[in-house]
Amino acid sequence: MVALVLALCLGGCTANDYGYKIKNHQIVYNTPPRPAGQQSMLGFACDPIENVRVGLIGLGDRGKSAVKRYAYLDDATVVALCDLLPERVERAQKFLEERGAPRAQYEYSGEDGWMQLCERDDIDLVYLAVPWQMHTKMAVYAMEHGKHVAIEVPAATSIEECWALVNTSERTRKHCTMLENCCYDYYELTCLNMAQQGLFGEIVHVEGSYCHNLDPWWDGYQGDWRMSYNREHKGDVYPTHGIGPVCQALNIHRGDKMDLLVSMDSDAFRGQETSDRRYGPGAYEYANGDNTTTIIRTRKGKTILIEHAVATPRPYSRMYQLTGTKGFANKYPNEGLALGGENLEGIDSEDLDAERYMPAAQRDSIMKVYQHPITKEGGLAEKARVVGGHGGMDFIMDYRLIYCLHNGLPLDEDVYDAAEWSSLVELTEVSIRHGSMPVVMPDFTRGEWNKKEGLTLYMKEEFAGISSPS
Repeated sequence: MVALVLALCLGGCTANDYGYKIKNHQIVYNTPPRPAGQQSMLGFACDPIENVRVGLIGLGDRGKSAVKRYAYLDDATVVALCDLLPERVERAQKFLEERGAPRAQYEYSGEDGWMQLCERDDIDLVYLAVPWQMHTKMAVYAMEHGKHVAIEVPAATSIEECWALVNTSERTRKHCTMLENCCYDYYELTCLNMAQQGLFGEIVHVEGSYCHNLDPWWDGYQGDWRMSYNREHKGDVYPTHGIGPVCQALNIHRGDKMDLLVSMDSDAFRGQETSDRRYGPGAYEYANGDNTTTIIRTRKGKTILIEHAVATPRPYSRMYQLTGTKGFANKYPNEGLALGGENLEGIDSEDLDAERYMPAAQRDSIMKVYQHPITKEGGLAEKARVVGGHGGMDFIMDYRLIYCLHNGLPLDEDVYDAAEWSSLVELTEVSIRHGSMPVVMPDFTRGEWNKKEGLTLYMKEEFAGISSPS
């Protein structure tokens, strides 16, 4: 099934056309030309949808949380629910009832239920909260059947799958967005606004990470799919929480692009111990290193450091760090700002010293001044804190997706974001398996990475009168 879906959406190309070769001691990925009949999705906006009819596939931990949040959205209605297990569908229906929302009109379960949901002609958006290995085939199938798609992270696990998402979105003219909720954290959004207002000067280096000991969580993944993936693959298999927010600050494919990647991992010391404990000594050789570090250089000379660690006991860290010519921002273990003492509009900068973090009161004052405009819309920040979802960022993510579809705006995260950020899954593994050889990264925009200058999270007032590219 997966092979057939990919073959249909690669535009007549073979998987090898999207593969790589080794040249001059570098791994060079191909970027094939855009197939005939496809158009770029940069800046794409669909016609406004008065009420977004949503079908949710996958009602486990992430899916059931999404159902609860979507019951709070005014311009969306959950009309269809699907899970392998019918009891989960009924549980989700009860969540809707408890909120006072109507029960979903359509219910699907079993192995092929997701296909039946996608084939309906009265659904606008398919929301996928299923294991990673199923993301691409379901997303492609949904777009082929006229649906916009939102995919939990990562959107894909291979370069071939990344291209399948891009090609299908371009050909069907349907949105394909990845639900990278960390882009909507209050701190990340505020720092993004600061960066766009020039508070940090030129951003020259960024860091991101996903460091989370999963020992208490392994048993919660149906069919043991997440542990199995880590047993079988090296590299940063879950990169998007770290890479997403910092790519936005760097305007990746909106004026800059990721060019060169190098990845290195430790041995699987703790990972192998965990595998032996779960399955018996020597039952499996655990592939994924306890710690994976990846460095990327952009076309404009910026650097990105991304870290992944899920096996070792350590405090949770979703590092977010921006280093600029005028200032610095950091999250985990502390939320800190350090600015260079230059005159800043509306801010008492006399005592600013970039050699140390500013006092918390001063930091909080600046954060309030630079609160991102989208979180002010209709009291969104306050409502998100009530609805919840990782402190509210999940709800802001959902709200923005529906807001953009309802108002006919370009999405905050497009299909190229989904492909670029997810591409690290394969690229880091390939680099590591070739002795940490540098990887020349593919360009999913096919040369259009500098046609748009800067990331815009659109508001309907700002977009009035702007026509989307054909």
